[in-house]
Amino acid sequence: MAGTKTTLAVMCLLLLLSEVGMLMVEAERDDCETKCAFRCSKSWKPKMCHKTCNTCCQRCNDGCVPPGPTANRDVCPCYAQMKTHGNRYKCP
Repeated sequence: MAGTKTTLAVMCLLLLLSEVGMLMVEAERDDCETKCAFRCSKSWKPKMCHKTCNTCCQRCNDGCVPPGPTANRDVCPCYAQMKTHGNRYKCP
């Protein structure tokens, strides 16, 4: 009986932790959306800029996006180092 209660408690704890993790991922996505909207605000191809910026932001664990439309990429090393298969910078 005690083993069943312990198992149930562990399962509830794991479920709770997975829900918290999902909420954190969703908050990160919203943060990337906001940062990328500002980053791409003066782009001549805003939809493509926004799409690639979001991809870069989500791949970097820190969610870093250089501030402003023309800020230096080196502020965010992960963002700055991503390259395409053609060895060009991936992130706007």
